[in-house]
Amino acid sequence: MIKIALPKGRIAKDTLSVFSQVFGEEFVFSDRKLILQKGDFCFMLVRSQDVATYVYHQAADIGVVGLDVLEEQPCNVVRLLDLGFGKCRVIVGEHKDNPIDYLKPQIKIATKMPNITLKHFSQKAIPIDIVKLYGSIELAPLVGLSDGIVDIVETGDTMRQNNLIEVETILHSSAYLICNTNSFYIKKAKTLDLCTKIQQYLGI
Repeated sequence: MIKIALPKGRIAKDTLSVFSQVFGEEFVFSDRKLILQKGDFCFMLVRSQDVATYVYHQAADIGVVGLDVLEEQPCNVVRLLDLGFGKCRVIVGEHKDNPIDYLKPQIKIATKMPNITLKHFSQKAIPIDIVKLYGSIELAPLVGLSDGIVDIVETGDTMRQNNLIEVETILHSSAYLICNTNSFYIKKAKTLDLCTKIQQYLGI
């Protein structure tokens, strides 16, 4: 049995669609169930921020998670495949009429990704004060809570609608197939066979 942790939401739907095509049968979670068993595979739905944790602790053998989450919460896991879907960018944004003043002794950056943010600005030797938020990041510079933001965008429509502009891309992200290090060796044949089937389907 191979246990696979999936993030709830959009990437989960894309991932289940891939597995459905690869194995030739429908993979759908019914009602509010969090576990789905199909043959030798057991799928579980978890928060995207928790996927790597489940895999690291071997509660799941394999997981599907965005590269942005992996970079924000680094865990010692095997990165098997860049699946190529769930694409987004981690960007620095600012109010178009009130740009970030990098001459200030310290700038305030609102984000839900403090580790990525701190690493990025530290590499540029720019002192920052991180304002940790859990949602509506775009609101922060509009009401004076921050000088700028670091956030995930797909199309950028929400930012444009709120008079924000992208000034820098920190990271291009997509969904990754990851594996627990012990599981990779114990279940290597099945894991690599799964990778091959997914690669053939996705053409990667």
